[in-house]
Amino acid sequence: MSGRGKKNVVAAKPAVLSRKTKSAKAGLQFPVGRVHRLLKRGNYAERIGSGAPVYLAAVLEYLTAEILELSGNAARENKKSRIGPRHIQLAVRNDEELNKLFADVTIAEGGVMPNILSQLLPKKTLKDPLPRGDATASQEEASNH
Repeated sequence: MSGRGKKNVVAAKPAVLSRKTKSAKAGLQFPVGRVHRLLKRGNYAERIGSGAPVYLAAVLEYLTAEILELSGNAARENKKSRIGPRHIQLAVRNDEELNKLFADVTIAEGGVMPNILSQLLPKKTLKDPLPRGDATASQEEASNH
C-alpha cells in the first residue's frame, strides 16, 4: 500500500517548554524585547548588545516609577484620585533632579509653578509706623493732660 490509504496520525506534541520573557528574566515590567527591537530599528548603532535593552528598560522603568510616585503624592495633596498633567508638572518641577532632566520639556496642560516675586508682595506695615517722638504723639499727650 502506498501512502494514500494511511490515516493521518497526529504525532504527539512534545512537552511545551515554558517560555519566559526577557522582561521576566530581568525582573522588569517594561518590555525588554520591544526596547531591543526599537534600538535595532532606530539605527543608533550597527550592533546592539544583549545587555543594552535590559539596562535601558530598567532605567525607563525607574524614571517612570519615580515620576508616578511623586505625581500620585501631588494628586493626593490636591484631593484627587487621578493623576493629571498638572500633578506630573508639580512633581517634576518640585524635584531638583527631575527638573534638571526635564528642563527643556513643556508638559501640555501642566500649567506653571505657583510663584510670586517678593518685590510684588505688599509691604509689611508696622502697628506704630511713626516713632513716639513725633508731632502726633506730642498732640496725644497734650490732649490727655
